[in-house]
Amino acid sequence: MHKRAVELIALLPYETVMAKKNKTLAQEPNYLTQSLSKVGLGNCCPRCGQGKLFIGMLKPHDACIHCGLDYAFIDSGDGPAVFVILIIGFVVTAFAMALQTALSPPLWLHMLIWIPLIVILSVLGLRIAKGIMIALQYQTRAKQGEIGERL
Repeated sequence: MHKRAVELIALLPYETVMAKKNKTLAQEPNYLTQSLSKVGLGNCCPRCGQGKLFIGMLKPHDACIHCGLDYAFIDSGDGPAVFVILIIGFVVTAFAMALQTALSPPLWLHMLIWIPLIVILSVLGLRIAKGIMIALQYQTRAKQGEIGERL
């Protein structure tokens, strides 16, 4: 009997956490889930799809001006930057090697072409990737060190 009591006590924190999550889900207004591409490309709120997500290029607003969603949960970290660096680095390197093989231009021409292109593509790509990561974070209710319930 003592062993059974220990098992029930061990389950209690999980049930309490799940009850809090269900209560939070029940209190939240119903919205259609926004697509990742809409949030990433459209700079819109991951809940309502109408308010703006970013102030300027990469800084998120404090809250959605349309539905009031608090953006305090946003913590995209280095994930978007890693994807952007790897993808753009691969594409630009391939095109630079193809240009060098085909035309053998001088080094200054490579720098004139590729440095501005890398900067522009990186900033635009980072904004899109960060929007997608924020949408995923909202939809899965992910927090530091845990994964929440999917909407």
